[in-house]
Amino acid sequence: MRFDASQHMRLNQQMKLAPRMIQSMEILQMPFAALQERIEQELESNVALEEASPVVETQTTNDGPDEQPLDDQELVVGENTPDGAEDFERLSTLESSMPDSFENQYSSAQRPRSGEDRDRKMDAMANVQARSESLQEQLLQQWTFAEVTPEVGALGERLIGYLENDGLFHTSEADMLTDLAALPELKVTPELITEAIEALQHWLDPPGLAARTVKECLLIQVDSQDRNDPQHGFGWQDVRLLINSHFEDLLENRLPRISEESDLSMERIQAAIELMHRLKLSPGRELVSEQVPPIIPDIVVEYDEQADVYTARMSDGTLPNVQVSSDYEDMAKDKEVEKETRRFVTDSVRRASWLIDAINQRKHTMLRVVGVVLSRQRDFFDQGKQHLKPLPMIEVADQLNIHVGTVSRAVAEKWIATPRGVLPLRMFFSGGTETKSGEQMSWGAVKETLKEIVEEEDKQSPLSDEAIVKELKARGIDIARRTVVKYRQQLDIPPARRRRVFTDN
Repeated sequence: MRFDASQHMRLNQQMKLAPRMIQSMEILQMPFAALQERIEQELESNVALEEASPVVETQTTNDGPDEQPLDDQELVVGENTPDGAEDFERLSTLESSMPDSFENQYSSAQRPRSGEDRDRKMDAMANVQARSESLQEQLLQQWTFAEVTPEVGALGERLIGYLENDGLFHTSEADMLTDLAALPELKVTPELITEAIEALQHWLDPPGLAARTVKECLLIQVDSQDRNDPQHGFGWQDVRLLINSHFEDLLENRLPRISEESDLSMERIQAAIELMHRLKLSPGRELVSEQVPPIIPDIVVEYDEQADVYTARMSDGTLPNVQVSSDYEDMAKDKEVEKETRRFVTDSVRRASWLIDAINQRKHTMLRVVGVVLSRQRDFFDQGKQHLKPLPMIEVADQLNIHVGTVSRAVAEKWIATPRGVLPLRMFFSGGTETKSGEQMSWGAVKETLKEIVEEEDKQSPLSDEAIVKELKARGIDIARRTVVKYRQQLDIPPARRRRVFTDN
């Protein structure tokens, strides 16, 4: 066996994404709220970036997208591009170690003195709502007023930690016993756990908390309503009977069977079901509601009656309009400034310029994409969802001469405010089918037609899935039964047997 050492030369090509291109793609994909936060962070960290007077950009579209493209090469050519993350880390270190180096005639970001304009960020932070108490924190506070034995009180505190956000136990008593048996300060027995759970159900508010099943949760609420609402006492007795003895039949809408087995008239059953609407399946959410982030549209579409066109504009009124500081640009060119400082300022100016270019490119790309939407989906804006047409992203990309991935990033998590409401921009991009008349119809329009058919059906004799297929076919839409089932489930429409409304006749 012989080992030889040798040298070889090989020529190959590699494609690497420059930091500028990566930043451009990230900015394009960001929804409005994320972009606003990103700009605020850059304003704090980049000394060369400053706010300027706002500019509103508008585009009119019924004739298609704006045909004034920016220089797309600007996004991918990395002239004077740093080699990698190492340079950015060095800049950050230099900035933190030299905070006073820029307090001179070039500084445009002086802190406001007392009596000058207040800091908007500090005012915003002062107005932020304080963190609300969790469900467990609120229940523990309630539990301190419970009149129970010390053993039940101590165990109750532990059991509150097992409650889920809906206020119910999803852990069995056997599992609780296994977990709590190792605690030396408590002598936990099955009987003590049952006693503590019943005490929690009695002392905690709203009624229904600490139930072990949905059925038990509803029955606890019925008992509370029966005590506090005597005028419906007879009705609440019927509700208790339905939940206690006919719960499964009730879920499957088998009302005739319930009437036959319980000797209740259909009128009394319907009245009891109406009373059930007061009950809560998740009483814990009455104390702590999930925080849903606000929807801020990126694009606003308006109708110009005089010109009979729809116009689109960016809804960036609250978005900071930023620019590169002229003082720092001059400082970057000043040969008298210390070399390291000038290099830092030059890199800061470059980063600020990249960010501004990426934001402008985002606006331009989104307006061009929305221009295609308004041109293609004019019938939707005029007549509604049933007139939504298929619009594949690849078709938009070909029309705008951009990559399909760019279109996907432009519409991802974006919302558009239209005369027909605030809608996800993604809904306008889907496949579809062709009707018998040759008209193109998107799958969203098919769903809307299916929904309309169900709304118009005879509730005492609802349409089966096969009957819906025939009704759609009569309207020129030929789809399979399994597709109807899929769309019905996506629209949260129950099957025919659960949609049926019963009467005494």
